[in-house]
Amino acid sequence: MQIEKGIDKIVKTVRMMILDKPGHFGKMATAVGKAGGSLGDIKLVGYGLEYNTRDVTIIIDSEAMLQAVLEEVGKVEGVTVSDIIDPVLELHRGGKIIVKSRNPITSISTVRKVYTPGVAKVCTLIQRNPELVYEYTAIFNTVAIVTNGTAILGLGDIGAVAGMPVMEGKAALFSELVGINGVPILIQSKDTEEIIRTVASIAPTFGAIKLEDIKSPECFEIEDRLSAMLDIPVLHDDQHGTSVVVLAALLNAGQYVGMQVKDNTVGMVGLGAAGIGISKLLMAFGVRKMVGCDINPGAQAIFAKIGGKPVSLAEVMALSDIVIATTGVPGLIKKEMIRKGQVILPLSNPNPEISSEDARAAGASFAADGRGVNNALAFPGVFRGALNARARKINNRMKIAAAKVIGAAASSGELVPSILDLEMHARVAEAVERAAFESGVARPRTEEIQET
Repeated sequence: MQIEKGIDKIVKTVRMMILDKPGHFGKMATAVGKAGGSLGDIKLVGYGLEYNTRDVTIIIDSEAMLQAVLEEVGKVEGVTVSDIIDPVLELHRGGKIIVKSRNPITSISTVRKVYTPGVAKVCTLIQRNPELVYEYTAIFNTVAIVTNGTAILGLGDIGAVAGMPVMEGKAALFSELVGINGVPILIQSKDTEEIIRTVASIAPTFGAIKLEDIKSPECFEIEDRLSAMLDIPVLHDDQHGTSVVVLAALLNAGQYVGMQVKDNTVGMVGLGAAGIGISKLLMAFGVRKMVGCDINPGAQAIFAKIGGKPVSLAEVMALSDIVIATTGVPGLIKKEMIRKGQVILPLSNPNPEISSEDARAAGASFAADGRGVNNALAFPGVFRGALNARARKINNRMKIAAAKVIGAAASSGELVPSILDLEMHARVAEAVERAAFESGVARPRTEEIQET
């Protein structure tokens, strides 16, 4: 499967003053290697009479290794460490997104067109014909990214404000991959009714609502009720974005090992938001036998209600041809639990329920973890297609269409394509838009809108 280089590594940028004489840079590089680190990018940031200042990217396995690297570099004559820069923090400094005008405002004449008095004409047109909002505002291309911060990225309940960098990241991916305006909305509340009221009140600003990192079981009710209330798509990405990519991955894994996903027993280990979302989509796709386990009786009840069979962890491992784990519990699945020939997808990030290597060594015919099965492969194109169709909902037909395109876009031998495959995202959007029209959830377009 496709995994980003250095995804399990720590990357630091170390600013160094290095004596501008032959051999000193090489000695520094040797010292880094001696301590177990490796070099990445090197940038010259300043000249001096005797010393040059460089930002040296160092890739290490741990903070302890970083200290060892610094100690070794400190022993090199003619090299002085002046600063340690965390590139992740630098990338986030000042935030990752901005709002800016699409048109340059360089004259009073332009001001009068984009604002008063010219804007009154557009407001009046929309008042007469509300459908014109799709033509003359950004609503059609804007998605609310809503969180209350109760289930952030495996960090758990850290609050909405602490989760803002994740929401900004989603917005940045929307912008760069499919040209959508993603607007983070932070709601400091765990009250389901308050969240529903808040989102419903602000919904006219947006073409779709993306619920993000809201814990289960509240996320199910919030999504269901908002979907029933609103005439725009509402999608909880932790459920449905993940499920789309899992289905895409299973379609390819099945080809590699000679399995037909619909004909096999699928076992879910963990029945939270992701587990239930995956289960719903697999059943909609045609999987007839699904078993699952969770330590929460309420989660088991939800699983039973949607058509799954709650069992123990041992039974999941014994009965299933395909095992998908979303518990967030590292090491939960032991080697001895795995049956020869099973497909194992331990998706918890960054530490899976069992490593892919251990799963394969124990007899799994195929194993891959959550580093590649990333919902960012799905949500940009799914929302782009839904917005293009002016859809009222995002339904299973649209999600299955997306999964098939994502699976087909993977290179030979790979489970899924790269997140940065812009052509794939465009094809997903096209397939989702087409499925929206075919399934009757798209708004029909008139050939000509009367403006006066």
